[in-house]
Amino acid sequence: MKVAIFGQYYQNDTRPIIRDIFVFFNANKVDLVIEENFLKILYEQELLKNEYQTFNSTKCLDNSFDILISIGGDGTILRAATYVKDLGIPILGINAGRLGFLAKVQKENIETFLQLVLEKKYSISKRTLLSLECSPENDQIQELNFAMNEVTVSRKDTTSMITIETSLNGEYLNSYWADGLIISTPTGSTGYSLSCGGPVLTPDVKSFVITPIAPHNLNARPLVIPDDTEIKLKISGREDQYLVSLDSRIASLNNNSVLTIRKTPFEINMVEIPNETFLKTLRAKLLWGEDKRN
Repeated sequence: MKVAIFGQYYQNDTRPIIRDIFVFFNANKVDLVIEENFLKILYEQELLKNEYQTFNSTKCLDNSFDILISIGGDGTILRAATYVKDLGIPILGINAGRLGFLAKVQKENIETFLQLVLEKKYSISKRTLLSLECSPENDQIQELNFAMNEVTVSRKDTTSMITIETSLNGEYLNSYWADGLIISTPTGSTGYSLSCGGPVLTPDVKSFVITPIAPHNLNARPLVIPDDTEIKLKISGREDQYLVSLDSRIASLNNNSVLTIRKTPFEINMVEIPNETFLKTLRAKLLWGEDKRN
């Protein structure tokens, strides 16, 4: 078995998680390949001494990998997806963060769940992604032009709202006068969109959500659309530029640039461990059913 390991940071409470992962995989003679910058952190913290193969943004992963282990929170998984791209390598998130809908494996259950991974006793949850095209082209988003959670446009260098002219499949929808607009996947519906009043979608729903950020018109509500819809945005405002983000990657674009957002032709495969379902995670993270009156 060949396993890629990725993480973005190190904290003291991450030490036992990392130790358990490497002890387990080394005991089972699993071939480990570690992201270059993360390995440097582990060497600096003296958590590892042996030499390991590495990967990075240029020395990419390939189809020989069985799985990628992401150590961190949901943000780490979103970053891991930029390495996996269209390769179809399953991603398993081990939660070293706080509120996580994607990183489901808790530190108390690492060895049990890794044994299931070793025996391939898991299922796959396919996650839809968004692609972004910009006219005129922008070098900052040319290479990694996809997002697993959301594509967001927002104001820059101003407290004034921006106007986001929005069309669906060539038909005019609305000109949102707001701080910004979120186009969310089902995976991202529990993220930024949720905090702005958007609905929660289960991962298998074939839909996207359009959620305005602090709209001036209070009747501008979140809208659920089919995921085969082509979305076009044209943004204008008092400043010359605005911001567009693909998950955590941010670029500055000039006013009146046209953004085209579509579903990507590939999906990300998330590992689903038995008994760790989306609905169970939803109840745990949002504290549903915790009201003592129930």
